[in-house]
Amino acid sequence: MTPVFPFSAIVGQEQMKLAMILTAIEPGLGGVLVFGDRGTGKSTAVRALAALLPPIRVVEGCPVNAESPEAVPDWATGVGEAIVERPTPVVDLPLGVTEDRVTGALDIERALTSGEKVFQPGLLAQANRGYLYIDEVNLLEDHIVDLLLDVAQSGQNVVEREGMSIRHPARFVLVGSGNPEEGELRPQLLDRFGLSVEVGSPSDIDERIEVVRRRDTFETDRDAFMAHWGAEDAKVRDRILAARAALRGVAAEDDALRDCAQLCVTLGADGLRGELTLLRSARALAAYEGDDTVERSHLRQVAPLALSHRLRRDPLDESGSGARVARVVEEVLA
Repeated sequence: MTPVFPFSAIVGQEQMKLAMILTAIEPGLGGVLVFGDRGTGKSTAVRALAALLPPIRVVEGCPVNAESPEAVPDWATGVGEAIVERPTPVVDLPLGVTEDRVTGALDIERALTSGEKVFQPGLLAQANRGYLYIDEVNLLEDHIVDLLLDVAQSGQNVVEREGMSIRHPARFVLVGSGNPEEGELRPQLLDRFGLSVEVGSPSDIDERIEVVRRRDTFETDRDAFMAHWGAEDAKVRDRILAARAALRGVAAEDDALRDCAQLCVTLGADGLRGELTLLRSARALAAYEGDDTVERSHLRQVAPLALSHRLRRDPLDESGSGARVARVVEEVLA
């Protein structure tokens, strides 16, 4: 396999990398939305993080990456009994994709040739236990985005058509990216993404030079580059795995819950997804940093990721949602 650019070698974009790491620790966060300029490492970060994670154990030939024979769907055919290791899957969802391609559908060829009703799994089956990446998510048709978010929320893909009733697990981290100049997502959809990040091209000359230098070295002296940054990736992987193991033991005291609620009320965030996501992401960060309790320092770091895309627009405030969250964080968590 062609080596993937190492996650730890990505220059800058610390908020984006943190959001990706948090979803690796706590997949239930609901995915990441990354808006920003082209060529800022959005797709690179997704693939790099997936390559950094340890391989998953799957039943050989299983179309939904089942981890045990008991978990293989009864409609799956040609599945072996051996358990093999596979890299964490990263599935790209292209613009213009049909609903049948996403969810799966009747295998027309086999239906016509043999008269059998056989289910042909779609992209959601391939992405189970991995990442589903949508570039230009703001240009994707609304009904496809609605479908994806519903499945991401429930963890199940249900197909009821052509006389078939199919159900299979579809647990994945949804990562969407786009350029806001090309259109915006509806507020309802923004709210369903767990975390959001705005990225931009670096303006610092030295940082831009370092980006070019690392990419050039990756292409011209790949073995040495991978040897160095592979060791750095291993450190990140070990921290993620340790955080996963410690996550359920991280306590959130009443003061932390009150801070979450106060931040969301002051910002005017609708519903309760803001508080829940803020708490979950703060707990994941605490686990990643080796702490056993959620503190205000964790909330300060993750509040912009969890809340900036949940705010109502204020036509009188031109500072942007990120700045509004930063101001309120300073007021509430002073």
